[in-house]
Amino acid sequence: MCVTCGCGVDEAGIHDHSHSHEHGPSHVHGPGIAPHSHAPSGRLIAIEQDILAKNAGFAAENRQLFALRGVFALNLVSSPGSGKTTLLGKTVQALGDEFPVAVIGGDQQTAHDAERIRAAGAPAVQINTGKGCHLDAHGVGHALDQLPLPEGGILFIENVGNLVCPADFDLGEAHKVVVLSVTEGEDKPLKYANMFAAADLMLLNKIDLLPYVDFDVAQCLDYARRVNPALQILQLSARTGEGMTIWLDWLRQGQQTALAQQAVRLEAELAAVRARLRTAG
Repeated sequence: MCVTCGCGVDEAGIHDHSHSHEHGPSHVHGPGIAPHSHAPSGRLIAIEQDILAKNAGFAAENRQLFALRGVFALNLVSSPGSGKTTLLGKTVQALGDEFPVAVIGGDQQTAHDAERIRAAGAPAVQINTGKGCHLDAHGVGHALDQLPLPEGGILFIENVGNLVCPADFDLGEAHKVVVLSVTEGEDKPLKYANMFAAADLMLLNKIDLLPYVDFDVAQCLDYARRVNPALQILQLSARTGEGMTIWLDWLRQGQQTALAQQAVRLEAELAAVRARLRTAG
């Protein structure tokens, strides 16, 4: 749990923001939460619960905003070096002409990833977390103030490279997507079970390197499904494009679902207004 790992959530800062976006009136930003504590275990549990409860409140506000605007929001999580940013760059290039796409990137330092995403053709802002090992919903809400929300499109939130703390922090996303590369151990799903249990989709990346690495794909998939039997798994290579079509189709389906849900809500609101008009008349 992040409250005991010493990460400096209160040090987080947003960089490279050249746009302005207004939240709805329900979104209120509060002070940063300093998670580190030397309290006894009982007090520590209370602090953990308080942090997660506050985060859940901000996540609910983010989720409501995404729903109102028909945004399909995804939280991409992985170890460092899994290929998330390369994957995002290729995805942005493939989908950019179909519907709006935007990216919030999380790293402890630098704005390199946001620069790469903007070069690929999508607006992006970078959250630098300092000592922080994950993004939280409060920080994502602040980033949305600086990013043109991709209404009717997809928002990718690229989390800090870490398979531990991000598992516990809801950002308001529709799904957590965990990226695992074949250059890592096939037992990662067992070692970091909380993350793979929290994810809805696993992307096994860099499959073009399978001839050159000692990685048992079947064993990895078995481990992942032991942890999360409902986990969807796609195999791809962002570098060569192998398997990317299935990933892109999965994203298109999610975007269409978000739009359909938005339409249902708008129709219900319109029906309620008409009913009030009939009553008033």
